[in-house]
Amino acid sequence: MCPPVRYDYRCFTVAGTRGDVGFLQEKDQPCIFGRFFFGQCFYNLFPWITGLLGFKPEVILDFFPYSGEEATRQALSVSLKNIAEIPLNFSLLDVHMWYIYFVDRVISLFTHFFLHGWRKHRRKLNYGFLAAWGITTLLPYYYEYVSPYLWGSCSWNSFGMLYYFAGFNGYLLLGHYLRNKDWSLGRILSFGVPMFLVGFAVTFFGFRHVTSLPEYSDELLELFFTYNSLNVVMMTIPFFLLAKKVNVRSELVRKLLANLTICGFGVYMVHFFFTGPGVLLMRAIGVPVCIQIPAAAVVAFTVSWLLVNLIRKLTGKSSKYNSRVSPCRMKIE
Repeated sequence: MCPPVRYDYRCFTVAGTRGDVGFLQEKDQPCIFGRFFFGQCFYNLFPWITGLLGFKPEVILDFFPYSGEEATRQALSVSLKNIAEIPLNFSLLDVHMWYIYFVDRVISLFTHFFLHGWRKHRRKLNYGFLAAWGITTLLPYYYEYVSPYLWGSCSWNSFGMLYYFAGFNGYLLLGHYLRNKDWSLGRILSFGVPMFLVGFAVTFFGFRHVTSLPEYSDELLELFFTYNSLNVVMMTIPFFLLAKKVNVRSELVRKLLANLTICGFGVYMVHFFFTGPGVLLMRAIGVPVCIQIPAAAVVAFTVSWLLVNLIRKLTGKSSKYNSRVSPCRMKIE
């Protein structure tokens, strides 16, 4: 749910701006992609650095369990090969960077085209787009259980009829639609709780079914929690609407959230270093299996936040390399 909610939030802030928002993308891009490239280089050099420091190859799998045998060679040639391929794709050492490759282009497309369309043809154009997008959230299951081809797609054409309605564009438009809905808490709970529970049930039992199979592909394993699927949308909508109702009055909490906003991009960049060790820590201290992952996530998040905030204080609050540009600086309608 995290990327879908983040897309909804991004649209919540960007779509409410007055005038041209192109400046936001142009101003942010060099800083974002500079930090993105630096972070990927560091992740890919990590195995080689551990080898220089005399650590055993097993330590790589402690930090990155799915990094593969090649990373455990701790060879500079492997690291340089991964760095050379950064313009093409992420490596198994920096899997979380998948998000950066398309997020900026999708948001840029939205702010330049969909946002203007919303303002000029609110109901006709955009409600139709959301309806078409809703249909595409069922396609992952169709492709898996019915046929890999649909609506014109085939072995020589992967662009089916609703191709341009699919993906995270729908979450961006959905975020703008929901930001204008001021429903009461009772109304949100009345339909939101059942919606969330149904989405969660499909996700949970679907995943349990897949993991009970003797063999399954990576695509099948992730089928029931893929971001652009109907059950994930059903969990995202009530979560986002309830988050809108949160009214933070504590000055301390407000300061912490403001600090987290500033450190957010840095936390995203470094957190992957602490997810593997976090799980190992939970196992070592005997945390029950059912809560090992959530507890490890809290540890990784906390350590990442503290580290980024410390770097920010040491380098000065004006440092632009460990904090992100906030869309909140813009005027919201």
